[in-house]
Amino acid sequence: MRNILRKEMKLSSSVLSYLFILFGLMFLLPGYPILCGAFFVSLGLFQSFQTAREANDIVFSALLPVAKKDVVIGKYLFVCLIEGCAFLLMAFAAVLRMTVFSQSVVYRSNALMNANFFALGMACVIFGMFNLIFVGGFFKTAYRFGRPFVTFIIAAFLLIFAAEALHHVPGMEALNAFGSEHIVLQVTLLAAGIVLYLLITVISCRRACGYFERIDL
Repeated sequence: MRNILRKEMKLSSSVLSYLFILFGLMFLLPGYPILCGAFFVSLGLFQSFQTAREANDIVFSALLPVAKKDVVIGKYLFVCLIEGCAFLLMAFAAVLRMTVFSQSVVYRSNALMNANFFALGMACVIFGMFNLIFVGGFFKTAYRFGRPFVTFIIAAFLLIFAAEALHHVPGMEALNAFGSEHIVLQVTLLAAGIVLYLLITVISCRRACGYFERIDL
């Protein structure tokens, strides 16, 4: 499996997948819907799938002396690696805003979502949706990715809109906490987002393995 992952990283991936990890730092931007950073990271991953398809990478991978399911697992591992690196940047930016910049006027006057643990949990959910809708949808055919990605775009921005609107609902202001305010709630929501990401990704990977096993390449 390590060799499959190395192949994904060195041969199948697009350089944009690595460059777009930096969009995780969008969590530092005030007055901007910061969860769009998770979407742009996913857009970079989309470029790798596009590059791999044009290079007929799936057929090449299937001809290697590995099980067909390992080809799918290798793709998921690469996707999770990129998402994990982006999440670390988001976490770094969020911690900066929750500590060093917790009293900054530019962030205090921000009408949009603050960078806190709840926002990180929602970023995990967006990544999970990408794995379920796009990556899982791609392996239904191992070729077509237009419809799965458009479906993901719609779902992702609906989720971003909902997340941005929640703290404006009376009684839910704590979701937009500054610094260490409501820290127990924030940590709980982050943990829930991570667990949901893991569950969605594992379920999606298993389903994708089943789809790919039935495809006649």
